[in-house]
Amino acid sequence: MTRSDRAPEIRTASGVVRGRWRDGVAVFLGVPYARPPVGDLHLAGPVPASPWDGVRDAAAFGPAPPQSLAVGYGTGRQSVAGADDWLTVNVFSPDPGAAGLAVMVWIYGGMYMIGSADGPGYDGTALARRDTVLVTFNHRVGAEGYGQFADAPPNRALLDQIAALEWVRENIAAFGGDPDRVTVFGESAGAGAVAALMAMPRAAGLFHRAVAQSVPGTFYSLPLAADIGTAVAAELGVAPTRAALAPVAPDALRDAADTVLNSMADHGKRWGRAARARMPFAPVVDGDILPRTPWEALRAGRSAGIELVVGHTRDECRGFTALSGRRGKVTEEEAAALLEWCAPGAAGARAYRSGHPDANPTDLQDLVLSDWLFRMPSVHLAEAHTASGGTAYLYEMAWPSPAMGGALGACHGLDVPLVFGNHGGEIGELLLGTEPSAEARAVSESMMTAWTAFAGTGTPGWAPYRPEDRLTRVFDAESATVPYPQEISRRIWADWDFAALEPTGGG
Repeated sequence: MTRSDRAPEIRTASGVVRGRWRDGVAVFLGVPYARPPVGDLHLAGPVPASPWDGVRDAAAFGPAPPQSLAVGYGTGRQSVAGADDWLTVNVFSPDPGAAGLAVMVWIYGGMYMIGSADGPGYDGTALARRDTVLVTFNHRVGAEGYGQFADAPPNRALLDQIAALEWVRENIAAFGGDPDRVTVFGESAGAGAVAALMAMPRAAGLFHRAVAQSVPGTFYSLPLAADIGTAVAAELGVAPTRAALAPVAPDALRDAADTVLNSMADHGKRWGRAARARMPFAPVVDGDILPRTPWEALRAGRSAGIELVVGHTRDECRGFTALSGRRGKVTEEEAAALLEWCAPGAAGARAYRSGHPDANPTDLQDLVLSDWLFRMPSVHLAEAHTASGGTAYLYEMAWPSPAMGGALGACHGLDVPLVFGNHGGEIGELLLGTEPSAEARAVSESMMTAWTAFAGTGTPGWAPYRPEDRLTRVFDAESATVPYPQEISRRIWADWDFAALEPTGGG
């Protein structure tokens, strides 16, 4: 198929779709990969999309899944009432008539409670122009995707992701992509999903490379997830079973989960770190769909043949503190309490104090939270993969956001607009400014080049991570490959096991 004024049409396994040309890229939006998970399918696993006759217009994104209203740092787009065709894919192809182009499949983040593929920050046009077929898709979040209820399949969000990858395997060749050269990539909760997929037997063969940007360390045991699910059901006055919850309207289920989120501090003695982090949902180590944590699975050789790029931003949690107005206001008592529950034991807490003797309470809090939530889980994933013979490439994004006079630093999420090359939109303008600097564009160019090179060849342009030298690519105004720069933190957490979180047994 060649570029013309005529809208591009592609025959998929379910029917013909008509896209649009945009800036030289063929764009297909809102293509169903599974049936709407409502009615008889509410809280069930994904079911393949129903076929259609004629030509389906693919010019608009599908509706977003139900989004939390209580996350605290913005919420996802709310769909109109009754719009329930949540499970759709979007394809950006530089040439649908080509063959064998590398494929990149994006999994969005959002604390496992918000997210949809329609945000301007996830527009795949810029990456597609680099001879890459870019795919984004919606999957269920919050209680719809991760709530643990009896008789409902666990990890429905992960099952949605597998269904989307199965759609890619079956259909992407028609869009010019190579189904045997698929890279999954995601950030934050999306990176946690990438790590989970690497640990899941059901995902075997569906992708061949992976990029995990800021992997969260929070995976939940079945008892913890079920306990939180029971609390969600209790808000609705029903039993924590699929039979009891299936008739509940998705928005009502979302609101019940938000109530639990807002009351998590009351459950601190029972839910431990999950309550402290205000995260009611995460991937569940259920023994079947997700048999083990990613760190344990990769150490045992699961996905050893998959090349992995993994890393984090330098100042992961600094932006959360700044945007909440707490920068410089954390007390010594608050920092001490956080060290007590978040650092790896009493020895770890002392090591933070001795390793950073001049850190003020705010900086100490941001550092420890960054390490526990994202930085050390990411490093440990590289180490686990390497230990079993896998190839891992580690990076740190150190270039600081110019926003708020530099108060955000190299914060969580800053890498997303840089990797996508989308410098506009709400997130891009918040982190990069309305007119990104030449320096920002240069960092973006280097990250886009590395990510697409990795998708195409399996090498991002720097040396693999090895225990003897721990080489790490540091993206900055002047990027360089150096030994891992956060060595104090790495040593503090060296013996920590990012195991599935359990109920603590308190009331």
